[in-house]
Amino acid sequence: MAVFPPSLPPPGELLRRVRDPAVAQTVRSTLAAVISYVVALRLSSEPAPLTAPLTALLVVQVTLYSTLTTGIRRVNSVVAGVLIAIGFSVLVGLSWWSLGLIIFASLAVGRLVRVGEFVPEVAISAMLVLGVTSVAATAWDRVLETVIGAVVGLLFNTLLVPPVWVEPAGEAIGELAGRMRLLLLHIGDRLDVRTPVEEAAERLHEARRLDNDIAEVDASLRQAEDSLRLNPRVREGLLARIVLRTGLDALEITAVVLRVICRTLTDLAKARAHEPPLPPREAAALREVFTHLARAVEQFAVLITTQVTSGARQAEALLARELAAGRAGRDRAAGLLLRYVRRCPRQWQLYGALLAEVDRILDELDTDSRARRLSQELDRHAHRQRRRQPGPFRRRGSPS
Repeated sequence: MAVFPPSLPPPGELLRRVRDPAVAQTVRSTLAAVISYVVALRLSSEPAPLTAPLTALLVVQVTLYSTLTTGIRRVNSVVAGVLIAIGFSVLVGLSWWSLGLIIFASLAVGRLVRVGEFVPEVAISAMLVLGVTSVAATAWDRVLETVIGAVVGLLFNTLLVPPVWVEPAGEAIGELAGRMRLLLLHIGDRLDVRTPVEEAAERLHEARRLDNDIAEVDASLRQAEDSLRLNPRVREGLLARIVLRTGLDALEITAVVLRVICRTLTDLAKARAHEPPLPPREAAALREVFTHLARAVEQFAVLITTQVTSGARQAEALLARELAAGRAGRDRAAGLLLRYVRRCPRQWQLYGALLAEVDRILDELDTDSRARRLSQELDRHAHRQRRRQPGPFRRRGSPS
């Protein structure tokens, strides 16, 4: 058995860290900055052409799509800031009043050249460059360095395509589904146990915390979507993006319904403070339903994150089986609850709401519903693409 030093993590952990987007971005930005500096040393007459690596750092992005879509605006903002700084360094140099004037001028110019969200970078670039160019003998060398850094940054991500970040997004979706699965199992286990209102309220807070998890998964998924766009490594990037996005949408709706279920059970805990939320037979029937829902959520996450066709087919088969068993269990639980509320009509509306919420989760995870959503999203994307085409091409591609 291999023994690793306490200071070094095992190879598997090291590999996971290397594949982390933040680590990859750090490595790529460092390499691009160093390369641009080496190139600038050969082409620029300045002894320390620091503007080139500075520009490369601002241009290099974690995905190819973000590099190409934001790179030009970043270059414009950096060049505008550099030119402003050059003018001030030649005319007035650096002082407290010139610093204020250069910030004001940079922000105003940034609006005029339409660099979008990178307006502050015009001022940032101007201030940084003013500091390193205040004693420069040849101002235009700084423009050359900026162009070198911009070109190296763009070529770096164009020729050395950044990795596809689908796997981290898939892992985040899997972790989200795992937390939802545990919550569903916990709900099922407590249906025939007298639950204090405080415990039910804590379970409701746990369901509400899923919103924060979804926000984090959404950020990871947006990065994965960007990494699939314009990436030559990916053949069916559009389909992968739509599968992940529609899958996360379904899980988000499921999380909302799960929060409503916890709210309903909290109301039941208040109304039935001295007895379990459900009688034993009805609780056992619903526990079985929640067990199938927990497994269905888990298999749904596997389905939308599995890239291998055989694995996807297996996950879809398991999901369909769990959903069918869940519907059968739901019908059995509904019959038992109907007979129970006829004998004891207290809280009948809460029991009805509980069944309706179970139905919503079953419908949201349904494989047919998922196929319809995928088809609708693909049709919507095709329609947008046709609208972007010029008139002659649109008429040629339209049916007669």
